[in-house]
Amino acid sequence: MATPMPLMADVMVAACPSRRILSHVTSRWGVLVLLALRGKTLRFSGLRRQIGGVSERMLAQTLQTLEADGFLVRRALDVVPPHVEYSLTRLGEDVAERVGALAGWIEDNLDRIPGAGSADV
Repeated sequence: MATPMPLMADVMVAACPSRRILSHVTSRWGVLVLLALRGKTLRFSGLRRQIGGVSERMLAQTLQTLEADGFLVRRALDVVPPHVEYSLTRLGEDVAERVGALAGWIEDNLDRIPGAGSADV
């Protein structure tokens, strides 16, 4: 049986799947979900409370996308009422560390960034 060829990723190539994954990880809500779940497990309501401004719809959509990409695990608990918990996979922890470094840099340098004072969200 032949060994499968590794994917040749190049984010600069329009058709490269890495672009789709990059957009998921670096989306406004994707970054915040990854940061919120670093090193912990949270239920949907806990995530929503932690991530200011996210709607239920956008949080659910983001969680589904990150789960499909293999960055998080959704675990339904067999209790009444039903509870669902979310946690990062090893891959998710790895990418969360990287986007966390970027978010930390932005926070540390906010006073040096000319556009930081604008109200665009």
